[in-house]
Amino acid sequence: MKHILLTIMIIVFYGCSSKDDYILFNQVEKSQNNQILKPLNIEFEYRILPHDRISLIVYKHPELSTTSIENMQEEKGLLVNSKGFLRLPLIHKIKISGLTQTEAEEKISNAYRTYLKHPDVQLEVLNKRAYVIGEVRRAGEIELKNERLSLLQVLALAGDLTDGANRKSILVFKSGDTKKVRASVVDLTNSKSLITANLMIEPNDIVYVMPNDMKVFNNKISEIAPIFNLIGSVLNPFLTLKILSDQ
Repeated sequence: MKHILLTIMIIVFYGCSSKDDYILFNQVEKSQNNQILKPLNIEFEYRILPHDRISLIVYKHPELSTTSIENMQEEKGLLVNSKGFLRLPLIHKIKISGLTQTEAEEKISNAYRTYLKHPDVQLEVLNKRAYVIGEVRRAGEIELKNERLSLLQVLALAGDLTDGANRKSILVFKSGDTKKVRASVVDLTNSKSLITANLMIEPNDIVYVMPNDMKVFNNKISEIAPIFNLIGSVLNPFLTLKILSDQ
């Protein structure tokens, strides 16, 4: 009976999910585990994307500003459509995707010069966000009010790492202005973390805090506990009969 029970336990334990089943993007970790990141000190200005929401102020012309237009809409700001165009009073539609905030302001001002004398336009992207998932206390969207934040600032806004976080494996996914995603691994446990932790998180970046081995082990135990309970309930009558027969 003992040998049968032991065999069942071994089969169940090794038949359960592997560590890779609990870790997202595990192939990235294996291929880039030793990569060292450097802080990005270059100037950065966000480029507008399709589906962004835009706040627009045309000074001395409140009827052309989003505060007036929003009264007829449920959502805040004006939507840049899938082709990169923004619909505005008088000028109808204008393409602004791919432009920085400054470039878009200049383009819209030039378009309004046909109808207004010395138009003064201020534009702001309302949905500049990064995303934090994995072993943090508050996973979700992080609003980037200052265009970008450091990795440590983003983790702090996410409530810090949980006890189950792997501090040697913080994955940062960046798409930049291209469709190709760059993935890098940040290790916060060594002296070089003072450099890598200053990696700047920009709009639409994704930060994934991977689980440590203990977290994965606890998940596996939680997964197999109901199975052991079931096995125990099935074997309990036989064990009782065995004990009674030995007396």
